[in-house]
Order: sequence, then C-alpha cells, then structure tokens
Amino acid sequence: MHQFLSGIQQVGIGVCNATKAMHTYKHLFGMDVIIFDDEAKASLMTQYTGNEVRKRRAILTMNLQGGGGFEIWQFQDRAPQKGVKVQLGHIGINAAILKTHNILQSHNRLSKIEGLVVSKMEIGLDQKSFFYVTDSDDNLFKIIPSDNWFQKKEYDLGGVVGAVVGVRDMDKSLDFYKNILGIDTVLYDGVRVENNQKYHIIGLSKKATGKGAFNKLLGDVTLELVQILNTKAPKIYENRFWGDCGFIHLCFDVVAMDALKAHVIEHGLHFSVDSNNTFAMDNASGRFCYIEDPDGTLIELVETHKVPILKKVGWYLDLRKRNQEKPLPDWMIKMLALSKVK
Repeated sequence: MHQFLSGIQQVGIGVCNATKAMHTYKHLFGMDVIIFDDEAKASLMTQYTGNEVRKRRAILTMNLQGGGGFEIWQFQDRAPQKGVKVQLGHIGINAAILKTHNILQSHNRLSKIEGLVVSKMEIGLDQKSFFYVTDSDDNLFKIIPSDNWFQKKEYDLGGVVGAVVGVRDMDKSLDFYKNILGIDTVLYDGVRVENNQKYHIIGLSKKATGKGAFNKLLGDVTLELVQILNTKAPKIYENRFWGDCGFIHLCFDVVAMDALKAHVIEHGLHFSVDSNNTFAMDNASGRFCYIEDPDGTLIELVETHKVPILKKVGWYLDLRKRNQEKPLPDWMIKMLALSKVK
C-alpha cells in the first residue's frame, strides 16, 4: 500500500472566540505549543464559504507528547453559526480522537472540570476502554488508550490520533479511506445498538511509517467510521459554512503531494482545492489541498515547506531543502516547545 501520509497534522475546529478556545484546549488537553497564529483572507476556500472571501484567524496548537494538534479557526467578518447538536452517526466529523497513557487518570481529571460533560467509561468493539468528553461548545472528543508516544511527561493526554466520522454508505467510505488515503488496517468491524439506534462501526488504523519530518511526533492514525442503519442521518454542515462552529476538517501531513494527487486522479477523484505553491500561515508555510470524502466531509492535506523552530531568533527550517521522507531529529522537534501558549 502507498505511503503518502505521515500522520494527522491537526483537526480543524470552528469557534466563536479563538483566544478563549486556545486557552481552554491548553487547560483541558495540553495543547500548549503554538505553531502559528495567523490572520488573513481565506481566498481559496470560497466554494465552502458562500462564494465570498472571508477574513479569518487560525491558530495551530499542539501537544508535544505526540499526536496531531488543533487548528482553531474563527471568522473575523461574520458571526460563526452553530448547528444542531451532533449525534453519533451524523454525516461529517462527529468527534476528534485523542490519546492517553493513563485512561483512568484522564477520566478522573476531566470529570472534575466544571463545564465539561464526561461520559462513563465504556468498552469498544476493540475490547479497549474509551470515554467521551463534550466541551462547553458541544464539541465531542473521544479519549482512547495508546502506547505510541513521542515523549511522555507529567501530562496524561497526548494529541489527536484520528476522528469519528459519520458516513452514509460504509462500502464507499471504506474504499475512500483505505484505498485513496491508505488507512488500510481494519481494527474492528461490528454492529452496536445504543438508545434505539443501530450503528455499523468500523475502526481503521495506519501505523507510523517512520517517513516524514514529523512522523515520530504525529504517530499512528486511528479512524472510526460510523453508519446509522435504521434512520437517515443529517449532514452536520448542511446549510452552514466551512469555518462555522464544530469540526470543519481532518488534516493529514503529506510526504509527497504530487504523487498523492496523481494517485487521486488515477482513481477518478480530484482535489477540490490546491494552493499549488507555498502558502504562508504566519511563520509557517506549505502547500495545502482539500479532498472530499464520499459524503463531502473535508479532508485537508498539507505538505509542509517551512516550520518555525525558534521564532524568537528567526530560526526556521526549510523542509524543501532536505529529503522529505527523513524524520527530523528529536531535539529539533522538542525546540517547538519554546513557543508556548501564554
């Protein structure tokens, strides 16, 4: 199987107040390192923003214990719209999946925080424990155990390892995520009944390949595809814009964008957005593209070109001048911790 993806870079979260969300997610999930904080016009995304160029602020924060981050995204020229509360199996990104090295500790800690709704501990189809956290904006986070870490310190949680995605046709979605994106290991496949709803659930994974500048940091990928079997599920972003409140996209770090684009075209699909050349986001830059899954859920693809290592002294790394598949040294990735959320 092809290896175009290095891992999950981030999940995009549309919010009403980016500054507040940045501090909230630092407190809840240890997302305490700022990769960029950028204000600009989203000129390439007009097909998803009412055919108008919208001003926005985007902040990428990460937890350097391992996993992807959050791209916190806020409209600056329009009031972000909230949708109906997302239920399991609604079409789109239902939840971000975060990892923990001590699930009991994480459950106990988060259960004590005012404003959160923390579910009881459950056993999944993979026979492993998990629980859900709902934040004050009704965003859902699934917490799962993991032994895949870049580094472990005192914090119980790591970053994003995947997402729960609601789909309408499991066969079509499975083909997309396995054969187009290469997330091809089936962890579990079964039916679950909850609250008079019947769900077909498939768990997919992709182990860290060792290829890509940030592969050791981003680690393994886990996806859970969910199809409601006995009712028609609504689409989360029906009649709303990309950037409105909720999970707006799932973003993968890409090792070879041209090769991935050719692979996509070979399979009769296309990128709905392609920046083609380097696109700057504050002090970081790269080529970004979007592809839609069979239900129109947005998957962002980013080939990183420049990343700030030590912004205070103007130290940046141009990844185009090195072998894209070669991982960065651990010490260099750890230097990102110097740009903390304050």
